[in-house]
This record gives sequence, structure tokens and C-alpha cells, in this order.
Amino acid sequence: MDRKDLLGIKDLSKEEILELLDTAKEMKKILNGEKYSQILKGKTVVTIFFEPSTRTRLSFEMAAKYLGAHYGNIEVATSSVAKGESLIDTIRTVEMMKADVIITRHNMSGAPHLMAKYTNASIINAGDGINEHPTQALLDMMTIREKKEIFEGLKVAIIGDIMHSRVARSNIWGLKKMGAEVRVAGPSTLMPPQIEKMGVKTYYDVEEAIKDADVVMGLRIQLERQKSGLFPSIDEYREYFGINKERMKLAKADAILMHPGPINRNIEVTSKAANAEYSVIEEQVTNGVAVRMALLKILCERRN
Repeated sequence: MDRKDLLGIKDLSKEEILELLDTAKEMKKILNGEKYSQILKGKTVVTIFFEPSTRTRLSFEMAAKYLGAHYGNIEVATSSVAKGESLIDTIRTVEMMKADVIITRHNMSGAPHLMAKYTNASIINAGDGINEHPTQALLDMMTIREKKEIFEGLKVAIIGDIMHSRVARSNIWGLKKMGAEVRVAGPSTLMPPQIEKMGVKTYYDVEEAIKDADVVMGLRIQLERQKSGLFPSIDEYREYFGINKERMKLAKADAILMHPGPINRNIEVTSKAANAEYSVIEEQVTNGVAVRMALLKILCERRN
């Protein structure tokens, strides 16, 4: 992988994805061992999140510290951004403090791409608008690879708010590159127009989408969408699109259940399904740290 930034899965090659996954496998050994390394000694990693985050921001922080890097976090609400400082000025300021890697989440699609043009530091997209969330897709692929070993021919059903999900988009790009069949299902009001052009199969019956699937992935329902009238009620969504143990029986016997978190329990996924033996939701969290360790390692080695 010979690029300055990680801005999305769409632009990555299959070979680059495999390199990241292979490196993440090695990083997981550190994570499961002493949780300490000097790989990033002397490097500085900074997070700037313009949207709330728990899992992603914390996992990047832990990844940086486990590899021996200096770490800093900008609290946007109390920073100069809140005083009107431009995005470009903020990034330039952080670079002048000798940051090697800047990890950012922004509510505007394309914001990390803009940042990358104005800094020599490596930019990692931790989620931009409804565009992409590349590291989430990478940790999802790592988890699938651990359980299924290969991607070729796998049937992956992604269920929920496809229209507003950057997780869905990154997973579609990544899984298709790796040879999987991707199915998407959700209410018609939460399905992007012409989504089939991304090479997916579209379903409006969740049971048809799950049937014979190797992987079932629920997405967080953004409850603010319900206020916009994009689906009638939480109860109706749960009844027609919620993933439960009965619906999981339609998938293959060795199917796994995934979710990027946080889960609205008993809405998109029931507690019984989320806690079942086929659920790998907690393993996804661990793999998220390993993937982000791998990415920091690769980008910082490039800078050397």
C-alpha cells in the first residue's frame, strides 16, 4: 500500500485490502499479548472528530498507544473550530505541531478528501457524511475472513438504512472487490435509488435477503430518520426488518451475525440474536483495534 491517506474503500485495490488484513492479523497478536510495541515510537497521531463517537475514536486511541505513538485528541466543541476557524486552517495547525497521522470524522461527505489536499500528514477517514467508513468495513472484512477464511462466493446480507449508511457503502465496495455476493434489504424509503449499479442485489423482504446467507449484517437505525417520516414507526420496522433468531434460521447453518454498533437492541437486532452463539459483534470491536493498528503501522512506515 503506497498511498499517503486512507480516504475510502472504493479506491483501494484487492491487493491493498489483503495487505491491510494480513497486517491486522499480525497486530492482533500484539493486542492479545502484551498490548505494547515500539513500532510507532516517535510518531504522533491526532484525532479530530466533528461528530460524536465512542468505538471508533477510542479504538484509534488504543491502537496508537499500543504501538507506542504519541496521541492527541482535539475536542471540537471547545476548540478554535467552535470559534469559526476553517477546516483547512485547523488541519494546517495540527500539521505544524508535527502530527504524522490525523484521523477525522465529519458530517460532510468529502471533508477528509479536502483535508488531505492541504496537509502532508496522513489523513484517515473515520467516517464522512453518508459517503464511507473505510476502517469499519476493514474490520468487518477481517472478522468475516477469520470465520469464513475466503470471500469468494460468500453471500452477505446487509439489512437496514442503506441510504444513510456509510458503513454499508464501504462494505459493498470492499466485499464486492473480494468476490462476495452482496444483498441489501430495507424499507423502500431507506434504499438509495439505483443502488443496483453498485453491483448488489436489492430486496424489500428481509427474509428473502437472509435466506441461505453466510453473513447477516444489521445496521443501526438512525432514530432521527423516523422523525422525518422515512418509516412509519419503530414497531413496524422491528416487525418487518428486525433481525431475530427465527429469521437467522433462514441463513446457512454456520452463518454469522454482525453489527457495526451501537445497537438499538430489539429494534434492528433482538437481544437474543445479538447474544447468540453465531453473533460476532463483540469480536468486531476487538478486530477494530487490530485493523487500526495495522493502518497506522502501514501509513507511518510509508512516511519513513
